[in-house]
Amino acid sequence: MADMRHLMNQAEDVADQFLRVTKHYLPHVARLCLVSTFLEDGVRMWFQWSEQSEYIESSWSCGRFIAFMFVLLNLLGQLGGCVLILSRNFVQNACFTLFGVIG
Repeated sequence: MADMRHLMNQAEDVADQFLRVTKHYLPHVARLCLVSTFLEDGVRMWFQWSEQSEYIESSWSCGRFIAFMFVLLNLLGQLGGCVLILSRNFVQNACFTLFGVIG
């Protein structure tokens, strides 16, 4: 029983030391994990611009301009929202923007 208590105390000390070292980085990593899907989708839209526009144009039977504007608004909403959340500026508005993009 004493060995188990000693082992638990050692594990607690290691965890405490780890948290002391990483406590400044964990909030940033957590935000990055939360917005990673939006970040990936925005970057993918950037690199596959023509495919995205053509898909929207053909599936919605809308003009090229409306498809262009839709993809542009999605790209700006996703990347802009991610940047604002990661920089901790206007976080509530950025979250509503990301919600509006998927909603």
